[in-house]
This record gives sequence, structure tokens and C-alpha cells, in this order.
Amino acid sequence: MKAQLRRLRTNLAYFFREGFKNIFVNGFMSFAAMSVLAACILITGSFTLVAYNIGVMIEDLESQNEIAVYIDDTVPREEAIKLEYQLKKIDNVDTIEFVPKEDAFEDYLEELGDDAYIIEDLREDNPLRDGYKITMKDISLHGETVKEISDIAGVGETISRKDISDKLLQIKNVVNAISMALIALLGAVSLFIVANTVRLALFYRREEIAIMKMVGATNSFIRMPFVVEGTIIGFLSGVVSYYAQYFVYKYITDKLIAGASFIEVVPFDAFSGTLFMTVTFAGVVIGLIGSVFTIQKFMKV
Repeated sequence: MKAQLRRLRTNLAYFFREGFKNIFVNGFMSFAAMSVLAACILITGSFTLVAYNIGVMIEDLESQNEIAVYIDDTVPREEAIKLEYQLKKIDNVDTIEFVPKEDAFEDYLEELGDDAYIIEDLREDNPLRDGYKITMKDISLHGETVKEISDIAGVGETISRKDISDKLLQIKNVVNAISMALIALLGAVSLFIVANTVRLALFYRREEIAIMKMVGATNSFIRMPFVVEGTIIGFLSGVVSYYAQYFVYKYITDKLIAGASFIEVVPFDAFSGTLFMTVTFAGVVIGLIGSVFTIQKFMKV
């Protein structure tokens, strides 16, 4: 058992030593592979973070974007209150708040502030209507929800900012589509670069590999240093892309978005841990696949 553990440690040390050696022997190609892979992960990560922030904005909009429902003037107060039961039947309705026209008038006076005296005389002859404030569970069903509310007998008018939610959803869908396309395209580019780097190392050590085969080295023993090389390149690329992403994100949020008070972005610290694990894992997977694929195809052992 001890002999097996010692042999395993020796083999692992050899694999990592040779893997690092390959990286330095093919210095320029390794650097190029690392740079391209890091850039690919950075670009993909940037679009993913844009989509993530838009998703957070949409969730925030879901909690704030209300549908104002105004009851028809011909409906008595008692009947208007009873409409809440029908509104609750709508699947996408989250919260409902009845707003008597007296409360709505007082709220309007508050909004006017010093200019409230202009309509103060209308208090006794309140032109406003009873209504409801409704929030939705899923903002993507905005149009369908408004239609269901409008179809209820007694509802006179609905007012909401569907245009904002629709634009945000369109932007999110476009960014998601771009992100998926980039993942496929840049992933293929990254695999190609890593594969060429490993192929160069294989070509450089072809005579050594032949000798190792003649003395009885197993296929897996020969392959492992190159797998380690690709994995190390992928991991280091992920680390580089993470820190590059940090500076890019910070620059954009501090310099470009800081003046736009209507745009709120998620702080980098809120997802930094998840992002680090994701980009390094992505780098390792790309490096691993690229190296394994190349060895299987090139060595024919």
C-alpha cells in the first residue's frame, strides 16, 4: 500500500513537472493560448454579466412596476371592493391593494406639494375613481395580465409601464442570445488554440515519446503530462480573465454608469466568488478537452 502511494506521488510529481515544462518550452504558443483563452472567457463573461444585471433589473421592476386599475364610475363602492375577489383569481397577480378615491386624492395632493392649493377645492367633488394597485409575479406576462384585468366587468381603465418591461425583456433576450453564440464561437476558438499548443508540445517531444513507448510506458502515462499542460493553461486563463473582468466591470460601473442614476448595477463582490469558480472551471474544462482531443487524434497510441 505504501509503495503504491509512493509511486502515485512520484507519478503526479512527474506529470505536473513535465506539464509545466511543456508550457515554458513552448513559451510563446503557451502565452498566446492563455491570452486568447482568457480573452474569450472575458468577452463571454462580460455579456453574461450584462444579462445578469438586466435580469436583476427586471426582477426589481417586477416588484415595483404596478398596474393601476381604475374602477368604472358607475360601480358603487361596495361592488368595487368585491372586485378584489375576481382580481385574485388571475394567476399572475401577486399583490392587490384597494385604493379608495379619497386616499388617491390625498396622495395626489402630497405629490403636488406647494402647488396642492390648485386642486384643494375639488376635495368635496373628487374627480378621481376608486382603484387597485396590483403587482405581478412574472413581468413577461404583462400584456396577458392587463388583458385579463381589463376583461373583468366593472374595470374602467388600467395604466402600467408595459413599454419599459417589454424593452428590458427584449434586451435581455438579445444579450442572452449573443452570450450563447459567443460561448459556442469563442469556445471553439479556445479549443483550437489549446489543441495547437498541446500538438506543438507533442511534436517537440515525439522522439522522447517513441523511446518511452519502447521501454514499456503506458498510453495514459504518456498522455498525462500533456493533459496537465492543457489543464494548467485553462486554469491560469480563467484566473487572468477573472481579474481582467474585475477591472473592466469596475471601470464601467465607476466611470460610465456612475452618472446614470436610473441604472443600478450589482456590486462585483456580490457574485465574485461564483464568477471566480465559473471562469476557472470553464478554463480547466476547455484546456482538458482541448488537450485530450489532440492527444487522441495526434498520438494514435
